[in-house]
Amino acid sequence: MGSVVISVRVPRELKEKIEKYGINVSSVVRDFLEKYVEDLELKELSNRLENLRAHLAGRIDPKLIADLVREDRFK
Repeated sequence: MGSVVISVRVPRELKEKIEKYGINVSSVVRDFLEKYVEDLELKELSNRLENLRAHLAGRIDPKLIADLVREDRFK
């Protein structure tokens, strides 16, 4: 997978503190962004599932679903 450069402007005081503590900015930012995007994707998926659940409410027999899940477990 390719990569791109993202730059950000921070106050000089923050930059000095980053240097003081030897923070690996690229690693910290990359990890944060990956987690942040993952959280957003999970929220989006949760919303889509909730919408689907609301749309299908009353249309599918819960016993049928339980039977299908049980059947699939034994495959």
